[in-house]
Amino acid sequence: MISDGMAEVLRLLQLDVGFDAAAEVAARAAETLGVDGLTVSLATGGDRAELMWCTDQAAGRFEDVQLTLGEGPGPEAARTGAMVLVPDLAQVRPERWPALNGETSGLDVRAVFCFPMGIGAIRVGVLTVVRRTVGPLTDGQVGDAQVLAHALTGRALGSVVAGLDGTVPADSADTLLHAVVHQATGMVSVQLDVPLSQALLRLRAHAYSSGRPLTDISRDVVARRLRLDHNGNDNGNGNPLPVSDKD
Repeated sequence: MISDGMAEVLRLLQLDVGFDAAAEVAARAAETLGVDGLTVSLATGGDRAELMWCTDQAAGRFEDVQLTLGEGPGPEAARTGAMVLVPDLAQVRPERWPALNGETSGLDVRAVFCFPMGIGAIRVGVLTVVRRTVGPLTDGQVGDAQVLAHALTGRALGSVVAGLDGTVPADSADTLLHAVVHQATGMVSVQLDVPLSQALLRLRAHAYSSGRPLTDISRDVVARRLRLDHNGNDNGNGNPLPVSDKD
């Protein structure tokens, strides 16, 4: 069960038109989680990511260092798909993130908690929250952060946001839409021999350029009515591939 505060954050997220107008949502989320700063970074291909939300200068600087170095709790969460909870950065083994240790000593960040955004093996980004003091999150705060990461995953994929109870029924339309995007991403990954993260970006780019919903594009890929090339376009003549086309 999520907190009343996170239920309100999800309600605001449902009303929000996108990441560009999300300052209030992000600030409310940070307050609900009892942290000093919150960032959201979306994957943009390979190991690269783009900062989309940032509520605090120290959190933004820490995220910038991670993105520049390509190491830290955020990149680790994105790579493994698991939460990375660091209640005291000073206690982290030096060999875990050797480059990061030397770059964050002057930042006003003492604890970092990263929550991967994705479905299955597809990683779309990372939700990171930071504190200026050491100490763990409570179980309730961890649960709230996981719910928020799930809701942001849905937003990043162009789907609906999770319900106010933080759950999505297994047979709901949202779950089924996630499934078809996941399946299409896997097919594009195999067809183009690219990582899943890049395959998802190809799907999203094609959806954007064609003016069609991501889920519609995904259904066409799964039904073999559409096959993307390495530029994110269809098979080159504007016509869908025949159903008999093989992966």
